[in-house]
Amino acid sequence: MRQTRCILNRVGAADSCICSKSTSPREGFSPRIFLSLGSWLLVSLASAHAQGGNPAPAAIDKKVPVIELSGNGFQRGFQHGRQLKAEIAAVLLKRKENAKLQNVKDLDLLIEEFLNAVDFEPAIKKWTPELLAEVRGIAAGAGQPFRLMFAFQLGDEFWVYLDKLENIKLHSCSSIGVAAGAGRPATIAQNMDIENFLNGHQVLLHAAATKNEPEQYILSCPGLIGLTGMNAKGIGICANSLIELQASPRGLPVAFVVRGMLSKSNGPDALAFIKKVPHASGQNYIIGVGDNVYDFEASSGQVVPFVPQGAANGVVYHTNHALANHDVKDWYKEYHQKIITGVIKKRNTVVRFASLQARLNGAAADITPDVIKAALRSKDHDTHPVCAPIKEGDPIFTFSSVFFALGGKRSVQLTYGPPDEAEYHEHFFKEQ
Repeated sequence: MRQTRCILNRVGAADSCICSKSTSPREGFSPRIFLSLGSWLLVSLASAHAQGGNPAPAAIDKKVPVIELSGNGFQRGFQHGRQLKAEIAAVLLKRKENAKLQNVKDLDLLIEEFLNAVDFEPAIKKWTPELLAEVRGIAAGAGQPFRLMFAFQLGDEFWVYLDKLENIKLHSCSSIGVAAGAGRPATIAQNMDIENFLNGHQVLLHAAATKNEPEQYILSCPGLIGLTGMNAKGIGICANSLIELQASPRGLPVAFVVRGMLSKSNGPDALAFIKKVPHASGQNYIIGVGDNVYDFEASSGQVVPFVPQGAANGVVYHTNHALANHDVKDWYKEYHQKIITGVIKKRNTVVRFASLQARLNGAAADITPDVIKAALRSKDHDTHPVCAPIKEGDPIFTFSSVFFALGGKRSVQLTYGPPDEAEYHEHFFKEQ
């Protein structure tokens, strides 16, 4: 669920910055904070890359803890907040400590300025009211202010706000989708890349089915409604930021789009949802519905299907630059033109996309689960790998790698940290 221009040079394994000249810098506000603050607010960054060349090591056998949730939105949130009260407080404290290291004098003031500049609640109330109640429940259960926990859900939207101030384009994600075929179910997969200080805070939310929503598994961290996930009806979603696309301060934030999708029980409703909601931030969504996979580049003005050039029918992949949707911000038009004409070749997002092409532009029948996982473990480029290690000096790492099998005996597989260092552990749905 992320993205840049000249303030930062390379910031770790995620092309997390190559900023351009700032237009209205905040006095005493270190540009590098944009990466760390955007990441602390969290939302999905992902990386995927395909076939061989990388071993399948597994030094870490630790499992992501499962947090059981049930009931209505507020009840789910309250259970989340109460069970993870100490962990939520720890994450919020680490976020503040990290901000201090980046010379942010008053993080609370910065959050207030951001919240005063946006108005997401009407869209959330219209499209995903249960999720607003869930955030209220998290705040109540954790003993934290609602406004603070609400802001915590808005990672990509916070980046959009900072981008408007400083013209940042931060890159950190890749994802893959392969339709059903050759006796295998449809699959979507992703490496979720976020900040290193969140290592050890991986959680898997398991929401029981209700009268109106199917059972769901949601990758998250303490206090967040979700990063990516899948439901028992065979609907899954991965999200990568496309910061150059037009955004809206009154749209539906990406975390709510992800969870809104997972509340749907059938493909037509899920696809209609992604096309109809007003998008608060530019995103690429790879969506799995039953036997099929779809890729959409979404801006505040339009949602455009994307099919990678040269890919087999039923195979999609993406990183962090728009290729089909040309609804871009004015200050990104030159960058976007250079991207789509192939002038830019060494940017992290472009390098990762080229790796996906090399690994996945074969016959669909050859793209097996092992090939997909090898892609997620891959480090084809020394400085721009798909699999981001936990490394001192690099703020971004692969928080978890997810692999969603949408058909047959539906399941969610995920790792505790980078997939080249950790095993995938599988979780099955009670509803099959």
